[in-house]
Amino acid sequence: MALDANIGSIITELEAKALIQSFETKFPGEITSSFIGANNIENILAQENCIGLRIYNGYDDENEKISLVLVGVDGDEKDMLNDGIIYDRIATCPPLCPTEGLYVK
Repeated sequence: MALDANIGSIITELEAKALIQSFETKFPGEITSSFIGANNIENILAQENCIGLRIYNGYDDENEKISLVLVGVDGDEKDMLNDGIIYDRIATCPPLCPTEGLYVK
């Protein structure tokens, strides 16, 4: 399957809650969600030939927590590295958790 700008599927709220609960059961106490601002997502997507985002799971040894790394992907399905925009250090829950939504502690 080739990557393109339409990869991904809409799921129901019930399916999303089940996935999130399953993660919480398997990994109690871990980061349950992450937030990145729309401007930063737009910065990645605005890069020439960017067809989407790749999200890597990382681990921040200093803070001992899961860390997501976001990078643009080009039309050749390659990470946009050389002078590309890469984000990390996004807001996580905990401590910045939603008060309403798919998962509330």
